[in-house]
Amino acid sequence: MAKLKAAILGATGMVGQRFIQLLENHPWFEVAVVAASARSAGKTYEEAVGERWKMDTPMPEAVKKLVVMNVSDVEEVASKVDFCFSAVDMTKEEIRAIEDAYAKAEKPVVSNNSAHRWTPDVPMIVPELNPEHIEVIEFQKKRLGTKKGFVAVKPNCSIQSYTPALFALSEFEPETVVATTYQAISGAGKNFKDWPEMVDNVIPYIGGEEEKSEQEPLRIWGHIENGQIVKAQSPVITTQCIRVPVSNGHMAAVFVNFKKKPTKEQILEKWASFKGVPQELELPSAPKQFIKYFEEDNRPQTKLDRDYENGMGVCMGRLREDSVYQWKFVGLSHNTLRGAAGGAVLMAELLKAKGYIY
Repeated sequence: MAKLKAAILGATGMVGQRFIQLLENHPWFEVAVVAASARSAGKTYEEAVGERWKMDTPMPEAVKKLVVMNVSDVEEVASKVDFCFSAVDMTKEEIRAIEDAYAKAEKPVVSNNSAHRWTPDVPMIVPELNPEHIEVIEFQKKRLGTKKGFVAVKPNCSIQSYTPALFALSEFEPETVVATTYQAISGAGKNFKDWPEMVDNVIPYIGGEEEKSEQEPLRIWGHIENGQIVKAQSPVITTQCIRVPVSNGHMAAVFVNFKKKPTKEQILEKWASFKGVPQELELPSAPKQFIKYFEEDNRPQTKLDRDYENGMGVCMGRLREDSVYQWKFVGLSHNTLRGAAGGAVLMAELLKAKGYIY
């Protein structure tokens, strides 16, 4: 089978680099075009990134000599590929405009950006949780006037550390959720070399993050009505988001009340048995076991457990009854794998398997 050709829009940044790393030996997709801002255009990818390669594996040979294209040359980039991954670093308005431009050039766009997360006919997908939302793409194509082009997005990276665990317990009807997230510096596109202020430090604020963490799970829980996604009304979620001196991995401390309180055995059984369409279809990037529970009191730990299932699974621990809420637990997910580029690659695999990318 010939591989589908992908463009990475915003290829020189941290998430763009992660896409390149993940697609190096992908069975279905290959990186055919790397595109970035005008200042990188015309250089080889190796020259454009220079000292800024942030991955822990070497830059793939296949991309080193690719000449970086200008991401604004939409028609030219689009003519060379089957679809695009978007990780551009621009204002929200600019991102919306450029992603729509690629969609109108008849290319599916799988985006890591937040700009289109609340566009009513753009699906925002965690493939195991709400794959049925891809059906809204048909309405989006009518709006854009396209046969093949559309935009699909993945949600915020921090919600992956607790939303799957709550979603797996949907039948018990979670009502109120309190979550505090402890977020890695790579979530800001940084490492310790670029951000020395983060060493031995905690910053109790991440701009815009709390609103995303409270609202985006409701959109994932939502349904399609009249050609758009209507967000769910419950559970009510309140969050605090804190930046901690960790390279990769977002942790969440979660308190929850249910309409129908489950037993500990029921919760653990639901987590252990939880599967989604990616597992059923055995998509290349899908974790075999999506949610893993640790019995040990001191797990999951960011350093030890963020790479569980190649960073595509999520880890839970410390499930216990609470004196104010019914249950509390700790969750962990890899923010640049499951949370960012890996989640987008898995979504592209789902879209291909369902016939939307071809």
